[in-house]
Amino acid sequence: MTSKERVRSTLNHRAPDRVPIDFGSTAVTGMHVSCVAGLRSHYGLEEHPVKVWEPYQMLGEIEEDLADVLGVDTAALPAPKTIFGFRNENWKTFRAPWGQEVLVSEHFRTTGATDGGLLLYPEGDLEAEPSGHMPAGGYFFDTIIRQDPIDEDALDPEDNLEEFKPLSEADLQHYRDQAGRLASTHRAVVGGVGGTAFGDIALVPAPFLKKPRGIRDIEEWYISTAVRQDYLHEVFSRQLVIALENLQRVHEAVGEVIDVLFVCGTDFGTQASTFCSTTTFDSLYAPYYRAINEWVHTNTNGRPSLFPAERSPPHPAFHRMRLRYREPGSMLCGWHGSGGAEGETRRPHRFLGWGRGYPEDAPVRDSGRGQGRGPATLRDLLGPRRICL
Repeated sequence: MTSKERVRSTLNHRAPDRVPIDFGSTAVTGMHVSCVAGLRSHYGLEEHPVKVWEPYQMLGEIEEDLADVLGVDTAALPAPKTIFGFRNENWKTFRAPWGQEVLVSEHFRTTGATDGGLLLYPEGDLEAEPSGHMPAGGYFFDTIIRQDPIDEDALDPEDNLEEFKPLSEADLQHYRDQAGRLASTHRAVVGGVGGTAFGDIALVPAPFLKKPRGIRDIEEWYISTAVRQDYLHEVFSRQLVIALENLQRVHEAVGEVIDVLFVCGTDFGTQASTFCSTTTFDSLYAPYYRAINEWVHTNTNGRPSLFPAERSPPHPAFHRMRLRYREPGSMLCGWHGSGGAEGETRRPHRFLGWGRGYPEDAPVRDSGRGQGRGPATLRDLLGPRRICL
């Protein structure tokens, strides 16, 4: 069974020969660049600077040789630009604060922060206000909130739609090029199209824009789910129109190369609770995600959609929502408390779990290269750093 067959069988609720493995196909299933280098060293693979393909979390590229050793079943069809609004191109070396030499885009431009950390800039423009901050001693960037004072009478939904535009011809060519590169892969291709994530809190502050307008403060956005729902509906409804148009254009550009469509990484909860009521979810979010998935099921050959309920327990609404996240090929990603008897009773039965987490005390498989010198577990190998699943 090939990796592509394994993933497709699993998503269609047919038992595969083994559980499929995903490292690095999306920004929510990636691995920190230091962990990638550590694994390459452990398995005796060629040691060279690892590419940082996602600078927000400093996620490293899982190259083919490491993917083979780890048994990875997925391959990424990356977006045209990073969350900081620049393309990954013309790679250059960069020494990370923890001492590792990595490769970053030529547009990855930093200056020193007053706390001894780093500042990163939207589109790599050093003349703009920085939008990312890596604290001293940190391993990834936090978003810098750039929020103008809010005038309730002057709020305009168009300001929160600045980032949602028809894809450019350069963007479409990027998708064509990536689809051509992945056309013959034996792995399941995972890709997404910008604009399908409604209310994704990582995107609300818009670290990719030089001067974001509208509601960009995280606290103000969450307050808006309670007191400015009409405003959010206007944003989401216009965002949906653009997203559907872009999905159609990407589908025309790449055909059926994508096996799994990554829809969003929106957090609908904390580690132990939900952040909104089922009523709010059903009225404010569900209509737009339903429309996205109706399009997927109507216009593609049954592409499954990946809907992460990241870092949260499954929202009660997931048990009854009619979003076309249904058999075959329906997924929720990485929720807390999904293991054991309690997790089994809370898990939506018509969904598959994508990325439940990887136990730190799991044994590290020995590839035969470097026998007798490697660590026994992931905790031994990676120390306090976590693999992002």
